[in-house]
Amino acid sequence: MNNNIEFYAQFEDKIESALVKYCQGKGVITDNLLIVEELDELWVKIAPEYMADAVPEIIEYPTVAIAWAGFLGMGVASLWDADWESYAKRSDLYSLFQAPRGFDNMDEYILEEMLNLELESKEATELEEVLRSCAYLAEALIRKEGIAPQSKEAFYCFSIVVKIIFKVGVSVILGKLGYKYTKMVVDVDSDAVLNS
Repeated sequence: MNNNIEFYAQFEDKIESALVKYCQGKGVITDNLLIVEELDELWVKIAPEYMADAVPEIIEYPTVAIAWAGFLGMGVASLWDADWESYAKRSDLYSLFQAPRGFDNMDEYILEEMLNLELESKEATELEEVLRSCAYLAEALIRKEGIAPQSKEAFYCFSIVVKIIFKVGVSVILGKLGYKYTKMVVDVDSDAVLNS
């Protein structure tokens, strides 16, 4: 049915646009998702482990299966900001987040231990609400496409959604840490460039 590249590319654009708009409305993302190549590459490496944990949760806990990718993005972003050199080459990076309390409680572990937030604090509650709302929105957009549950198409759409939610988590934390895109005006002397 929907097994063409164009459909998935449009679906990805639609999901990203909707989630960015929601996050902008909540004031947790100012412009667009922040792109960090190392973290995009990391997602490719850890996604299979995440998917192995998340896919069995989809039927009973679809919000968890989706939202926990955002918490993972938050945790990874905090490591990237703090000391990426120490973590970048680790082959067990996913287990740093998942193993201490298991997949079900990975959100709490990241909030408490990686972001140093009290679970009942206003900031932790707001972050949790943003990711859960993003997950509900993404789930609704998957359903709106009329994709059969547990189909190949549903799996592809789920994998697109969790990748974007991961990026949302990264962007939210990096934004809180002060990272942002800044427009730069570069005055290039065309004669100097041509003569160099």
